Amino acid sequence: MPLRRSRTSRLTAATVTALAVLTACGGGGENTADKPNEPVPLTFWGWAKGSKDVVDAFNASQKKIRVKFEEIPSGTAGGYAKISNAVKAGNAPDLVSIEYASLPEFVSSGALQDIGDEFTEQDRAKLLPQAVELTTLGGKSWAVPFDAAPQAFYYRKDLFAKYQVAVPTTWDEFKAAAEKVKKADAKARIATFFPDDPTTFEAMAWQAGAQWFKAENDTWKIDTTDPATTKVTAYWQGLLDADLVHKNASFSPEWTGSLKNGTTIGYLGASWGAGVLKGTLPEQSGKWAVAPMPHWGTPASGMLGGTSFAVTKDSEKKAAAVEFAEWMSTTEAGVKARIASGTSSAFPAATALRPVAKQVFDASYYGGQDIYALFEQAGASIDAHWAWGPTTGTTNTTIKDHFGKITKGGPGIADAVKAGHDATVAELTRRGLKVEG
Repeated sequence: MPLRRSRTSRLTAATVTALAVLTACGGGGENTADKPNEPVPLTFWGWAKGSKDVVDAFNASQKKIRVKFEEIPSGTAGGYAKISNAVKAGNAPDLVSIEYASLPEFVSSGALQDIGDEFTEQDRAKLLPQAVELTTLGGKSWAVPFDAAPQAFYYRKDLFAKYQVAVPTTWDEFKAAAEKVKKADAKARIATFFPDDPTTFEAMAWQAGAQWFKAENDTWKIDTTDPATTKVTAYWQGLLDADLVHKNASFSPEWTGSLKNGTTIGYLGASWGAGVLKGTLPEQSGKWAVAPMPHWGTPASGMLGGTSFAVTKDSEKKAAAVEFAEWMSTTEAGVKARIASGTSSAFPAATALRPVAKQVFDASYYGGQDIYALFEQAGASIDAHWAWGPTTGTTNTTIKDHFGKITKGGPGIADAVKAGHDATVAELTRRGLKVEG
């Protein structure tokens, strides 16, 4: 896979010096749980939909490993803090869910083990190259990718028809559609800007071709003032200033309520959003459809979220943990167990398992639409040049804080992005890393 080798080689050179801890931390956990007549006890923390169903199915499928699952809050809602605190206290679970955006920070803090000796090149070849890229840092493999999360636009097809609004394919069309929705119903909006969720904005910058973090030689280059980011920032500021989108926290009672009463008729999300809507609004079955993400001229997608499974630094059961992680990510039984739960619309990083996911997911909620064919096209269009830096927590916390201060005529999206940029540069500098930006 030329794509993976090219970027990995660049990051290898860069992170040896710019992120020395990546290649020095974590690493030794030997599998000491090899008692011949007893199953290996394994602990796993996560929050993705269907996780308990997957654990139950795995435990029932064999007797060699016994997994104990604990559901924790989603990463940015407290899950990552819980994992970090457990690692520091020396009582972390063996395996944890970590989104791609947060993986470099956990690696750089020494919280994880390199799993390259268990998760081989042959194993990685089964997976979407872009997902493998995001779990390969400093030339080492740090997690088993589970899903890709290409962007998608969910919309109320009944209300689009009622208001005679065409489904937008470009961002220019999206703005025109937003104006038409507001004109048809003064309370209705085409979508929502999430002030608590920088990752949705970052995915849109990614889609536009931005590259905020770049490791080059021994230096991290941070650039949030590139043309792509500037374009996305100005576009969304314009939508907010014209009151063409709602501004509510993601998955909040206000957001959910607006979906229920039809005052929000679209959702700019990702592949996993299909399961979210289905579980949140069961009474609206048959009213929703899925379209490709609006684009800037050429169909493209960023990645919004996406889960990987990583082994914590003190686990002595790396082999068993990776075996379980691979079962979840790369086997038909693992994917079936998760999606059959009815709560997950995961788009597997394992390309051969996409037909399995499509078969198991009940698409009647979307009128029988082949949403996995749409995810397939979007997944193939994910820009492979985006990389996450080692201070995503600092970046996103800062942007989130400033998103919350956005007011008409006051601080805007550009101010929030600049604050995130400055905080990122300051944190990298504080850690003694070379940085430009």
